[in-house]
Amino acid sequence: MGTLNHFSFGWLTPTLSYVMACAGAALGLRCMLRALSATGASRRNWLLTAAAAIGSGIWTMHFIAMFGFSVSGTELRYNVPLTILSLLVAVLVVGAGVFAVGYGSHRGWALALGGLTTGLGVAAMHYLGMAAIRFHGAINYDPGTVGLSVLIAVAAATAALWAAITIRNVYAAGAASLVMGIAVSCMHYTGMAAVHVHMHPARTGLDGATPMQFIFPLAVCLGSFLFLTSAFVALSPTAQERAAYREAGELTVEDLRTSELDRAA
Repeated sequence: MGTLNHFSFGWLTPTLSYVMACAGAALGLRCMLRALSATGASRRNWLLTAAAAIGSGIWTMHFIAMFGFSVSGTELRYNVPLTILSLLVAVLVVGAGVFAVGYGSHRGWALALGGLTTGLGVAAMHYLGMAAIRFHGAINYDPGTVGLSVLIAVAAATAALWAAITIRNVYAAGAASLVMGIAVSCMHYTGMAAVHVHMHPARTGLDGATPMQFIFPLAVCLGSFLFLTSAFVALSPTAQERAAYREAGELTVEDLRTSELDRAA
């Protein structure tokens, strides 16, 4: 059995991974606030953006945290298709939860379904990402600890969504993003506590990509996406601002008409 180390770089990887999870959650929940005050295609587009932000945020959190994971006596590589699949699953399943909350007619049931789906999406992403690991050995899991990790993800995701839709302001979304970051981080390290590794004799080389080979595309693609989306959300007017603009425009037209009538008189 190989010796596991989840903190090869000390507290650097847990801290960075938590920050990334919070950033994705903050952006996603901010988009949810915009969606709940919108209708039609605008609501759908905001919810799609929220799903992409939260899903990519938790996937990036997992990947950064895995930089601190090592097994003595073997190198680690990652199966690229499975790793990409874990990202797609995170976005799609989280998206199902976000849409359940965004379009649910009964808030209680919508929240329960959204929290359950989002939490399961976090868990599915994690264990798919673990299945992508290639090394000279095999991974076994403690079922009880795995079940606990899923419960943590579902409970915390439900709490975060409740906070986001109950208190509709920036501060509530910020607090909810911190809860989501805690949810993903606790779920990750609880799931990692369930891991047991059994080493095999190293007869052949390992296929797949090294962790370092993911750094550049990860930083460029997801970092650019989160930055550009954050800028778009920050610059986009809220529903209240649009209503104020419309009201100001109507007042301006009315003022012009009044002025013309005064001159005619």
